[in-house]
Amino acid sequence: MSWLMRCVSLLLLATMAAVSAQTPGVASSAAAPTSDDALYRIGVDDRVQVSVWRNPELSVTVPVRPDGRISVPLVGDVVAGGRAPHEVAADIEKQLATYVRDPKVAVILTELRSHEFISRVRVTGAVRQPVSIPYRQGMTVLDAVLQAGGITEFAAPDRTRLYRKEQGKAETVPVRLGAILRNGDLETNVDVKPGDVITIPERVL
Repeated sequence: MSWLMRCVSLLLLATMAAVSAQTPGVASSAAAPTSDDALYRIGVDDRVQVSVWRNPELSVTVPVRPDGRISVPLVGDVVAGGRAPHEVAADIEKQLATYVRDPKVAVILTELRSHEFISRVRVTGAVRQPVSIPYRQGMTVLDAVLQAGGITEFAAPDRTRLYRKEQGKAETVPVRLGAILRNGDLETNVDVKPGDVITIPERVL
């Protein structure tokens, strides 16, 4: 092969590689990168956006809980921690196929916050203002919820859960937040720890 032909061949290969390159942090199962080693692995407390094509009501932006999972409409809990975005997208597509014809899902990392995980407490769900607040010694579930502005009228406070990861194991602590707020019953008003995530679900209409 002549020197000129060899240069042309190399240029074509480089062009094809550039076209096929994937955008970091965004993936769907239809366009999975070829090398997982070079991908960012989703961490606890990272924030991800799950977009379902033509189904905006199924699209959500959620934090990764201490147990490494996210909650997706219809599907429920999906493991995200330690996985690449395209792997999570493929998993959601597979499970959504029961409800949606030929679903197309994209998982996008919107905030990389796992490195801050150990020093903050998060409150999510049916509260006035979801927050990420610095941990302080002696802080309780009620303290954290009040900093989030309290619960909304759509909340199911007695189904509140505190998610925590200790020694590599995920732990879920039930909290009867309604009893705390209505009756001053402090039995489940537990002290929080750095990295805890408190989730108040909405009631079923």
